[in-house]
Amino acid sequence: MRKWVFLIFIFIVGVSIYQYVYQDHRNIKLEKAKYILTATEISNSFLKNLSTSEEKFLNNTLEILGYITELSEYNLTIEDLVFCSFEGSLETKIQINSKLKIKRRVIGYDDLLEQVRLDQCPIIINN
Repeated sequence: MRKWVFLIFIFIVGVSIYQYVYQDHRNIKLEKAKYILTATEISNSFLKNLSTSEEKFLNNTLEILGYITELSEYNLTIEDLVFCSFEGSLETKIQINSKLKIKRRVIGYDDLLEQVRLDQCPIIINN
């Protein structure tokens, strides 16, 4: 009897560990933005207090408003303050100096370039 209880316990622990390790990936498209900010607001927040801003924004979904200052096939920069990488190539309609609202996940802050870094950038809304 003890052998069966032990085997069932090991099985339950194994299934629990498997489900924890192999969770479903986040879908930023479907998530509601936790914060809506301009590029200047989020950058100033990180400049004022890095650790507090990391606790507040890191791994959260945000909507960022601003103008495109740099543009390449797979990424863009908003007002030289926010760097966004994309899952695929960008739409051809997007141009430098275009105003946009972008929904993204914050992955950190680059001290050297003084830019907030975002990834999983599937949604662009031109204004």
